[in-house]
Amino acid sequence: MRPAFCTDALVSPPSLATQRGCGCAGHARRRLALALIGAPLLAAPAWGQDAECQRSGFTSLAPADQVEQAASQQYRQMLSQAGSQRALAPAEHPQSQRLRYIANRIIPFATACNGRARGWNWEVNLIGSNELNAFCMPGGKIAFYFGILAKLQLSDDEVAIVMGHEVGHALLEHARERMGKSMATRGAIELGAALFGLGNIGRSVAGMGEQLLTLRFSRDDESEADALGLVLAARAGYDPRAGVTLWQKMLGANRNAPPQWTSTHPSGENRIRDIEGRLPRVEPMFAQAAKPDRQFGPPQPRRSAADGPG
Repeated sequence: MRPAFCTDALVSPPSLATQRGCGCAGHARRRLALALIGAPLLAAPAWGQDAECQRSGFTSLAPADQVEQAASQQYRQMLSQAGSQRALAPAEHPQSQRLRYIANRIIPFATACNGRARGWNWEVNLIGSNELNAFCMPGGKIAFYFGILAKLQLSDDEVAIVMGHEVGHALLEHARERMGKSMATRGAIELGAALFGLGNIGRSVAGMGEQLLTLRFSRDDESEADALGLVLAARAGYDPRAGVTLWQKMLGANRNAPPQWTSTHPSGENRIRDIEGRLPRVEPMFAQAAKPDRQFGPPQPRRSAADGPG
């Protein structure tokens, strides 16, 4: 009989989410037209005090509400699929409690970075998969796979670095940015149709929403999420030097075939050098931050696949 939470039930990640527009066809057409004729899209001003919070102007081409709504739907589907396979950890699972405690320390700094995040219905869940993976979908939908915690034996500080990185993608709205760039490219091909109605834009966003969970970010996106993730972890009271040990573990996990979580990221060696270069900025934040009042640990190593989570 399978345990209530099965860490061997590999869950196919659903797609990352899509977003809804402002509702004004005129503004949407004008924004798209500006992008297509080559007008520069300036980065929006930072919401928070940290430069790492700054995001790309391409996000304005993909409607935020629709993306977040689609993300929520995809997240619900993923949880339903995991539940049907007995691969969704219950709230009382020690690692679920750990993830939610760390998230609750990070989220207040997240909302200071992106004004939209104040209205997000944040969720954190643990999925029984052996993959080394974690993500945060648009709208604050966080998931960790059991494999990344168990196989890498992540410390609390290292979990915070992973979570800060993934939350960073959501705060910087990298999914919207990638969609905006894709829409601009598609629109350049179908300029006439795009300028006369919002329907094509809406269909483009909806179509990309089906691919959100498998969306691959650029190396620039990954570096931006690394930088913001270090800030979030440090301000939440977690040691940013754990970014170095995390990536040392990632490198050791599989040198010939990088884990899915690292598949589109900069090389581990470069990443470690970049993190080390950022430490002088974030270590004072960590020194001044209130420290966690609870300490957790990684799952106990399993004796066999039938033992379930430790």
